[in-house]
Amino acid sequence: MNLQRSYILLALLYSALILIGILALILGGGSFIALIQVAVGIVAVIGLWGYILGKGFLNPRIWQPLAGALAAGVLLQLLVIFAGSPSGEELTWLLSSTIFSALLVAILYRYGDRDQELWATPEEIEGGRKLGELLNREDELVVEKQEADRQASVRVVKSGDTYRASVTRRHGEQEERFEEAFNQPSTLAFFLEKFTCITVDDITRQYERPAAG
Repeated sequence: MNLQRSYILLALLYSALILIGILALILGGGSFIALIQVAVGIVAVIGLWGYILGKGFLNPRIWQPLAGALAAGVLLQLLVIFAGSPSGEELTWLLSSTIFSALLVAILYRYGDRDQELWATPEEIEGGRKLGELLNREDELVVEKQEADRQASVRVVKSGDTYRASVTRRHGEQEERFEEAFNQPSTLAFFLEKFTCITVDDITRQYERPAAG
């Protein structure tokens, strides 16, 4: 059995557990806490399927906080199990929720990493392709741009499989400098257009080769 098939079976198992939980709530079993656990579980399973299928579901910014919340929930539920006196029904919910959550923490945290092509738009993927081609030809890309009262300069280099962008931004009298590294060129394209006034088109226009005469 390969890893992908194992993940699919895991997702099917978790989906079945969610359906069982929903059925139990409909039939009158479980508490208000169980309702919250099922709701969180539904979102977590959506993330699990997204990770397996390589698709970006919902917003990438929710998944790592959700993974952190699940980790905190695991610790809290273990504390209740060992230090409290839950009833048999509550113990069943707590144990199933703890096992359910613990296995998802690492997967959802990784899924929420924005530096993956699955979160990129078609425009960002195309922009990343252009930047990648330029960096295969040039040692570095350096661009400056003035736009109204904003000014930005960017230096982009490729080191191994990592793309590094050094940015200087000026707004009036204020200046800030920062550097970021990315594994995917599409994420680099997203970063430049979101955090500077420089676009991929600005870079490609500056470095495009003149047509042969």
